[in-house]
Amino acid sequence: MNDLRRTLLWSVFAFSLLMLWDGWLRHTGQPSLFSPAPAVAEAPASAASSATGVPAAATALPGTQAAAPAAAQAAQAASGPAEVPHELVTITTDVVKATVDSRGGSLVKVELLKHSDQEDKNKNMVVLDKTATHTYVAETGLIGQSAGEALPNHTTAFVVLSKDRELAAGADQIELKLESVPVNGVKLVKTYTFKRGDYAIGVKQDVVNASAAAIKPELYVQLERDGSAPQKAQGPAFMGGPQAYTGMAIFNAKGKYQKRAFKDIDEGKGDFEKVDDNGWVAMVEHHFASAWLQNDKVQREFFSKKIATNLYASGMLFNLGDVAAGQSKSFDSVLFVGPQEENKLKALAPGLEYVKDYGWTHIMAAPLFWLLDKIHGLIGNWGWAIVALVVLLKAAFYWLNASAYRSMAKMKALNPRIQLMRENLKDDPQKMQQEMLKIYREEKVNPIGGCLPIVIQIPVFIALYSVLSSSVEIRNAPWIGWITDLSVKDPFFVLPALMTLSTLLQTWLNPTPPDPVQAKMMWIMPLLFSVMFFFFPAGLVLYWFTNNVLSIAQQWIINKQIGASK
Repeated sequence: MNDLRRTLLWSVFAFSLLMLWDGWLRHTGQPSLFSPAPAVAEAPASAASSATGVPAAATALPGTQAAAPAAAQAAQAASGPAEVPHELVTITTDVVKATVDSRGGSLVKVELLKHSDQEDKNKNMVVLDKTATHTYVAETGLIGQSAGEALPNHTTAFVVLSKDRELAAGADQIELKLESVPVNGVKLVKTYTFKRGDYAIGVKQDVVNASAAAIKPELYVQLERDGSAPQKAQGPAFMGGPQAYTGMAIFNAKGKYQKRAFKDIDEGKGDFEKVDDNGWVAMVEHHFASAWLQNDKVQREFFSKKIATNLYASGMLFNLGDVAAGQSKSFDSVLFVGPQEENKLKALAPGLEYVKDYGWTHIMAAPLFWLLDKIHGLIGNWGWAIVALVVLLKAAFYWLNASAYRSMAKMKALNPRIQLMRENLKDDPQKMQQEMLKIYREEKVNPIGGCLPIVIQIPVFIALYSVLSSSVEIRNAPWIGWITDLSVKDPFFVLPALMTLSTLLQTWLNPTPPDPVQAKMMWIMPLLFSVMFFFFPAGLVLYWFTNNVLSIAQQWIINKQIGASK
């Protein structure tokens, strides 16, 4: 029976490593070990959609200046002003510094003033950006339903109409208004509204039909990004800390939260719901996201496609209906560019909180974050909130753990007797097992009862790993002294070293296996397990260390009560 207990311990340990690895694979957007690879997308039955999931009318969406519809460029040259100055307009609020390009009226850079870069604390975090080596922008435009019908799009020249560039003291918002040059007599007017303390940008688009004929335009909103990771990984995949999913996400009532990685598009894999009257599209990366939102019940088509080498686009297409000659039509949407703050995301749009991707651990990670967030609201420090969380969890499972520790203490007290019995009956294994079971019955000891604390800790540990890896609220959050960021590894490995020592002390308090080989392995196993903690987020190590300290205290008291230490 004692061998059974050791076997179960090893099984729990191996299973926990397997689940951690599988969680890591899914957290980074890779296929799970327990599910088949995504099915190859089938061509939609509707002729309105292509096999890539892009509406037929939207297949002309250029993504680059060179790919713009020739008719649109010709119309711009014929009907627009001879020279339209190219401007990069920067709007500054208390939380963002956003740059809009007058070519297309696209948002080409968003700098978050309240979040520093994790590699260089002196720099602000940049989400959207367009450089020689990196593209991540938000675009909008119009397309016509008939072939060759050119309308203003995200490559059209725009004129900047607003003069203010900075949110004034005491003001709640600032607007940036741009108007396109006419294309076939049609203008597109874009108005960006930046609000104080808000990462959600209002985007109003007015279609002005100054032509002599009615038009039936479709309006698209899209996010364009290259397929590179947001930042260099800090070491090998599993041991190097969190490297979250980077790619597209689509949400609607029919398909719920649907991820589409860049490699899925390259390989023609994956499928998603393409038509609904609700939903949003997003680009997701570690701790941050951008998303086009439209919460009204309006029919829309979702698309994602590869538009050039290592360049991808995902968006929504809306049919604006008829716009008569001399008339105009407005369309409102919201562009979110900012941190994945769970409570704020929930308030913006249904399901938007899922961009903070806990993966398969969501069922436990979400309530765990809720509790941690409530504790933080009372304490004001995420490190001490983690410590308080451990105290609450230990209190909740106190009697369950106490029962397990009593079993372990009794096992330790019985070890000399069991070892002597094993030595005397080593040539008769069957009788040895019978005598061992007899001792356990007489002493009322459950030989596998000591496994219970480990079994309880594993799911909480995995869920907390997801919380600390995914929560931007904990990014750059200090604890004490040298721990200035709980979401990354301890820079001086002090916490992992303390955790290793506490694990060894806990092993010493446990009963020693009668088998010498098993006894050695019971000391080696914690050391091997502790190696991983040197690369885990400091907040996770703090959780496990605190849990160890409280467990040691509880186990030592019980050992003293039973007399196992004598």
